Amino acid sequence: MFGFLKNKEEPAVAPEEKKPSWAERLKAGLAKTRSTLNAPLGELFSRARIDDDLLEELETTLLMADCGVEATQWLLDELKARVKREKIESPAQLRQALTELLEQLLAPLEKPIDFACHRPFIIMVAGINGSGKTTSIGKLARHFQEEGKSVLLAAGDTFRAAAREQLMAWGERNNVTVIAQESGDPAAVVFDAINAARARNIDIVLADTAGRLPTQPHLMEEIAKVRRVVQKADPSGPHEVLLVLDANIGQNAIQQVRAFDKAIGVTGLIVTKLDGTAKGGVLAAIARQCPKPVRYIGVGEGIDDLQPFHVGEFVDALFETPARP
Repeated sequence: MFGFLKNKEEPAVAPEEKKPSWAERLKAGLAKTRSTLNAPLGELFSRARIDDDLLEELETTLLMADCGVEATQWLLDELKARVKREKIESPAQLRQALTELLEQLLAPLEKPIDFACHRPFIIMVAGINGSGKTTSIGKLARHFQEEGKSVLLAAGDTFRAAAREQLMAWGERNNVTVIAQESGDPAAVVFDAINAARARNIDIVLADTAGRLPTQPHLMEEIAKVRRVVQKADPSGPHEVLLVLDANIGQNAIQQVRAFDKAIGVTGLIVTKLDGTAKGGVLAAIARQCPKPVRYIGVGEGIDDLQPFHVGEFVDALFETPARP
C-alpha cells in the first residue's frame, strides 16, 4: 500500500541505474546451462578438424545439459548430415550449424496464446508443489495487466492455507480481485470466479489449483474435476491449461507433462527457475518427446522475470551469440 503514497514535493534523487533488458536478464538466468554447454563446446570447436571423437564428446555435452537422449540423437544425426551435405570442415562452422539446428528443434514450442476468441479467457494453472505455480500466477497477472488486460484470480488451492494467502498477497500487490474461500471445494471456488469475471466484464481468469503428484491418481482426479466444473461454467473453457514445470527436475519434466496431459489436457507450459539450474536443455527434450508449447519461461525472482518464450532469444542466450535487432 505504501508504494502509492507520494510526498507533496518530490526530493531530488540521483538518476536510477538502467534496468537490465529482458535479453540481459535471460542471458544471466541461463548462465549455469550456458556454462555446461559453452565450456566443453569452446574446447571442442577450437580443434583443427571434425572427427568421431569430437562428435562423441559433443554428445556427452548435450546430455550433460539435459537435452535428453532423443533430442541429442536428433541433433547429432542432423549435424552429421549437414557436415556431409554442406561439406562443413571447420569446428566453427559446426558450432553455427548446431545453433541453427537447436533453434529449428525448439521452434515448434514458440506459440503465443491467442486471447481474442473468448472473454473471460479462462486459464487453469496446474503443477506439483514447489514448482512455482502460485508465484507464476502472480507474475502472469502483472504481465497481462501491462498488456492492458483486466485480470481476476481464483484461489483454487483450498488445501493449503499458505497458497491461498500467497495468492491473495499477489492480488493486493497487483490490485487484482481474488476469489477465495478458507475451505471448501476447489471447483466451487473456480466456478464462482468465472461467474464473477463474467459479471465484472473481466478479460482473463487465472485459476490456481492444488499441487498434485502424477503418482497419486486420486489427487489427479480432483484436478480433473476442476476442469469439468470450468466447462459447466463456460462450455468453451478452460481456454488454456498451463502446466508449471521447475527446470531443476530435468528429464522428470517429461513424465509430468504426460501425466498432467492425460488428466487435464495440457495446452501449454511455464518453465520456471531456469536461473537455478544447468538443465536448461530440457526444453530440447520436451520438443522431441512431448512438444507442448512453452508459453512462458522464468529466470529470476523479480515480478517481470517471467516472460513469453521466444526461441531466438533463448538460443542466443544459451550460446552467447549477439542479441538480435
